[in-house]
Amino acid sequence: MQAPQQPYRLNIKRGKKLADASGVASFLQQSDKLSPLLPTIKRNLSLQKECGSILPPIFDGCEVLNLADDQLVLSTPNASIASKLKQQLPKLQAHLQQRGWQINAIKIKVQVKRTIEKPTPIKQAILSSKAISAFASLKSNLATTPQNADLNAALERLLRRNT
Repeated sequence: MQAPQQPYRLNIKRGKKLADASGVASFLQQSDKLSPLLPTIKRNLSLQKECGSILPPIFDGCEVLNLADDQLVLSTPNASIASKLKQQLPKLQAHLQQRGWQINAIKIKVQVKRTIEKPTPIKQAILSSKAISAFASLKSNLATTPQNADLNAALERLLRRNT
């Protein structure tokens, strides 16, 4: 017996089809070894949403790792955020208990993730024609001395980029 076809998205980089979230859920349900994980995944996602709703945006990098024996384990990307999160724990715990979660303790683990930083784009100001003519005037009136060589070169680059 075949499972009904789920909608797929095409991963352009690899040329492979990726299942959407419902496809992943149906895969987990069909697998005998993985199906017990589905309730835990759903519970952790619900907890993640609850924590995200009460915590300030600075804690967006924090994740719910586990909930066992009425103890919630959260991960933070660095020690600085962990110390700030510790200050928010009583508020978070009270909110979660008010929402019906049976949580008696919250533990924080620092888990540094390797991140690949995107290069910061070079900002380039758009100069008006009046500003460009003022820089051109400055360059033409600037004395050609060794002290002004760097300034002269910078003005030359600026005018070349904006003409």
